[in-house]
Amino acid sequence: MTNTYRIAEQNIAVTSLYEQVHLLCSDYLSSGGPADLRAVSSQADIDLERERSAREEAIEGVSPRRHSDAYLETLAIYRKIAEWMPCRDTVLMHGSCVAVDGAAYLFTAKSGTGKSTHTRLWRELLGARAVMVNDDKPLIRVRTDGATAFGTPWDGKHRLSSNVAVPLRAVCVLERAEENTIRAVSAAEVYPMLLQQIYRPMDGAALRKTLALIDRLPQTVRFWRLGCRPDIEAAEIAWQAMKP
Repeated sequence: MTNTYRIAEQNIAVTSLYEQVHLLCSDYLSSGGPADLRAVSSQADIDLERERSAREEAIEGVSPRRHSDAYLETLAIYRKIAEWMPCRDTVLMHGSCVAVDGAAYLFTAKSGTGKSTHTRLWRELLGARAVMVNDDKPLIRVRTDGATAFGTPWDGKHRLSSNVAVPLRAVCVLERAEENTIRAVSAAEVYPMLLQQIYRPMDGAALRKTLALIDRLPQTVRFWRLGCRPDIEAAEIAWQAMKP
């Protein structure tokens, strides 16, 4: 089964064994044009994703989950896309990205820190002005004239995303804290977290390009560190600091 989708301004022809990935990507159907990438999955790809998931669950100390082949195939397809995207100046970054008044703010942290909770608080605070770009795995294009955040179908357990492209204004590393505080930081201070949260391709050339793109990001994007509680005051403090 094959369909072509428009993701991060690229036409991607997806050929799969199962229908689930096409249901997932249904809001991203391409209106036409040749494919820039052909992402084709196999049973071997699915089996490899099962092994990866088992290793990650063991590291996180959670009970092994019985993932279906159809679900694992969605991960395999996105991995193929993420491996290829650096050649289009684009990287996958694990985080929750919200747009306000046409500018995007990406919150990143280790799993379970509260990224989704914080962007939900932004939506409560700012109402219709705040739009979710992607709640889990946005794509970020990095060019000399600015960075752009793209919605993708891979948007976390809450399925929060929009098929949009929004200029990225800021990246904020989020941490739990007793008090709500935020400060601007250098790229060097958050670089270790960025390295953890970006997708690091297995291909050597793609990995080198990914690292070069991360090095370029500070030219047009500001970095922040937010210590916060899961309350509306945290959203207020963060918005007041990072807004134009």
